[in-house]
Amino acid sequence: MSVLRNTLTQSTWTLGSRLLGFLRDVVILAKLGAGPVADAFFTALMFPNLFRRVFAEGAFAQAFVPAYSRTLEAEGPEAAKRLAEETLRGLFAVTAFLVVIAQVAMPWIMILLHGGYRNDPVHFPLAILLTQITMPYLSFMALAALLSGVLNSGGRFAMSAAAPTLLNFSLLIGAFIGGNNYEVARSLAVAVSVAGLLQVALLWYGVSRQKIRLRLGFPKLTPGVKRVAALAVPGTIAASGMQINILVSQALASFETGAKTWLYSADRLYQLPLGLVGVAVGLAILPRLSRAARSDDQVQSQSVMDNGVGLAMALTVPAAAALMAAPFLFVDSFFTRGDFTSADAHQTARALFHFGWGVPAFVLIKVLAPGFFAREDTKTPMAYSLVSVGVNTVLGASLFFFLKSQGMDGFPGLAIATSTAAWVNAGLLFLGLGRRSWYAPGAQLIRRLASVLAASAALAALLWYLAARTDLIASYTLDSKFLAAVVIGFAGLFAYGVFALVFGAIRPSELKPARKG
Repeated sequence: MSVLRNTLTQSTWTLGSRLLGFLRDVVILAKLGAGPVADAFFTALMFPNLFRRVFAEGAFAQAFVPAYSRTLEAEGPEAAKRLAEETLRGLFAVTAFLVVIAQVAMPWIMILLHGGYRNDPVHFPLAILLTQITMPYLSFMALAALLSGVLNSGGRFAMSAAAPTLLNFSLLIGAFIGGNNYEVARSLAVAVSVAGLLQVALLWYGVSRQKIRLRLGFPKLTPGVKRVAALAVPGTIAASGMQINILVSQALASFETGAKTWLYSADRLYQLPLGLVGVAVGLAILPRLSRAARSDDQVQSQSVMDNGVGLAMALTVPAAAALMAAPFLFVDSFFTRGDFTSADAHQTARALFHFGWGVPAFVLIKVLAPGFFAREDTKTPMAYSLVSVGVNTVLGASLFFFLKSQGMDGFPGLAIATSTAAWVNAGLLFLGLGRRSWYAPGAQLIRRLASVLAASAALAALLWYLAARTDLIASYTLDSKFLAAVVIGFAGLFAYGVFALVFGAIRPSELKPARKG
């Protein structure tokens, strides 16, 4: 299996899901706009997004896959099945208990997550209700993560990448149910939990097709479950750092009406390269890193990491350049319609610019962490993740309230803090791998990264020039800003392909394994 081929498999399905997700967000923002109802709904949606990114997009899988793969190779399919089944039962019991506790404690939890609205007699209770409705998604995503891990261990990436499309379909349907934005928000919350159930059903079917029959039952704390928990709990916390940072930012944003919606809208754009590249590369290299670690093959491990980092940066640095060069172009073209105004797009673009320079760090975290997970070290990334949470919390709160005290909007400071914390986390992971002699970038990779930066700088200059002429381009595209943005986007994509080949950021030889796949 090539890293590129597995990455493309994961990314192709993820691209379809993310494009459908954009359509979903366009509809939701047009229905809800940017205001108290939208802020309440996006508070409720934070939980599903958190659980999906932490569990379904690799965090739990990156901790579970090495343990499952080791059992499969050392003890055979039956022992691996038993480990998966025991873990499944324990995971479901724990998450179901957490869901019940959260339902009861939601009024107090919401004071932390949505404190800016605590004196609002209408919208604060609405946020509580909507979040209670979406909470079952936690259990569903935990089960989906384990089932995805079983599939990924067998080299099956497509179905786990396709499952999130069910959430987008459900939300699209929910967006058209209700006569006003309050009713629409409630139907959207219901759609979230329904989607979780459908995702579990799809992945259960996929695992069954691999002749692995798992059954729910009474949980037992077996040695296998203890071993997985010892890896999965710190691993999940480690991979949750960025998501916890987003929660902290959203909690602070509740003190500024509309800020949650602006941050959410920016989040949807910068998460695209993270989902397409970072998660996909991380999942693709983990099985190969695990095998190299078990055989103590340092040369193979170095090669896999260099390929993973090089490929990830070649695809993500230009995305960051695009988001920073033309943030308003993309936000305005994609989201401005209905109750989401051009003024909202300007505010979202301010946040997107600062998220943009953090995108390479967000992706590096996903690519470097498997270097620890493959060696069943999940505690070190957890410690680094917690450091980044501390940085984000202190810096975010400081910048937010400082800017507010100066009579300015505080939410851009939250985006600055999130990106800064991501670079701190990525830097610690890189230094930690180096101190253990587990990874040091080769000379060829360093030269490639310099080429990526040069190609991305050329791309940024081109997009900045084209964005300034959006109205002129729109006159040739049926006066549609959306079509103009699509044209500019494809022009940038083509141009970067040329720049990348000219500067050596992407080598033609790398495309051969993908064509063969």
